Amino acid sequence: MSWWTRRSTLPQQLFLSVLPIILGVLTLIGGLAFYSCRHEINYVYDTQLINNANVLWTLVADELGETQRKSRTKRVENPDISQRDASLWNGNADEYGDARMFRIWREDHLAMMSDTAPPPSLAAQKPGFSVIKYNHEKWRVYTLVLHHEKVTIEMGEKLSLRNGLIWNILLNLFVPLGVLVPLMGFAIWRGIKGGLSVTRSLVTQIQSRSPDDLSPVLVDNLPRDLAPLGQSINKLFTKLAQSISAERRFADHAAHQLRTPLAGSKLLIQMLTSADSEAERRPILDDLTASNLQAEQLVKKMLIAARISHQPITLHPVNLYTAVARAIAAMGPIANEKNLDIMLGGDEKSHILADDTLLVLMLDNIIDNAIKYTPAGGIIRAHIRDAGADVELVVIDSGPGISDAEKQLVFQRFYRTEEVATEGSGLGLTIVADIIERFGGSITLTNPEGGIGLSVTLRLPKLG
Repeated sequence: MSWWTRRSTLPQQLFLSVLPIILGVLTLIGGLAFYSCRHEINYVYDTQLINNANVLWTLVADELGETQRKSRTKRVENPDISQRDASLWNGNADEYGDARMFRIWREDHLAMMSDTAPPPSLAAQKPGFSVIKYNHEKWRVYTLVLHHEKVTIEMGEKLSLRNGLIWNILLNLFVPLGVLVPLMGFAIWRGIKGGLSVTRSLVTQIQSRSPDDLSPVLVDNLPRDLAPLGQSINKLFTKLAQSISAERRFADHAAHQLRTPLAGSKLLIQMLTSADSEAERRPILDDLTASNLQAEQLVKKMLIAARISHQPITLHPVNLYTAVARAIAAMGPIANEKNLDIMLGGDEKSHILADDTLLVLMLDNIIDNAIKYTPAGGIIRAHIRDAGADVELVVIDSGPGISDAEKQLVFQRFYRTEEVATEGSGLGLTIVADIIERFGGSITLTNPEGGIGLSVTLRLPKLG
């Protein structure tokens, strides 16, 4: 971006983008006018030279015969100014007359010439039109050859006469344009500034707001081209309002969730200070350790949930079957404590596009939730299958399940079902939903065919 682009205003940039077009069009008009004018004037004046040559022959045919008998060149002079009618005299007429000349040749002898014509030393020109230079002036000459009379007539005029007329016409054209162009530029400038007034109004609306004001801006008076901009700004404000509201709820919920373990730790510390024996202190220390561990896990999951939406990810091919098998193996000790039967089946070659770190985190939460809510001796089944453009991972447990009314609520932060009394932060499914959204997939909670437990279906984009 150039210095001028950074420092100039939008009306200035628009005007400067239009100005070269205007100047280019005027230059093109001037060029076309010049060539058209020159062509027409040359055509008219050349036609006059041809007519004048023929008329001259008609007028001087008899006199030319007498001149031939006397064998001398007759010079035709312009009449003296004093002999002219004063009412017809003007300087332009005299200049026009001096710009014309003729010469009449009988065989190789110059029989007649005007006083403005070049001397006999300049030979007769070839038939048709030609340009000669005489007395520092260029002349346009038409040569008429009468073969049966052995007569050659040359009729010419100064090119400066034509050029002067051309430039006079162009001057009469461009002098008004020289006045109109600045007026037109001023009108365009005012039109651009007036047209951008709605943009300045939009900027004023945004600048005059307080940081907490995310209400929609007025877009009814915006032109059709700027309406999408106003609508996009309103959509951005809506998303910001939702994000800020979600973060505020997260902070409120986090403060509420941390209050319980912190209060418990404070009470346990007070009990520990008032204990009289080692036997009394030991169970208190065990409870204090468990309370701190619970707070630590809660803070860890809170930080993960807050970071997922902003953490950069790198998608690459991952074997989903292998990833699920590793997650189940990692949870093996906990599953063994509850004597749970965990089975994995389905397509072992399905590959998806995912980020390793987030995929492990997502699968750990899915398997952990299934283990947590499945009673001792229960069954957990994981199955992988092809679903067209996606790969489906279905995890079914034999736990208490979730009511239909709560199937969407469980994805909210810190939400826990009231019917199940288990320890947890209420962030597991929230983390899973955030991760799978970043992968471009989806998650669905349904009831298994037997009606017992919960079926979690994850759809992830397939590789290729």
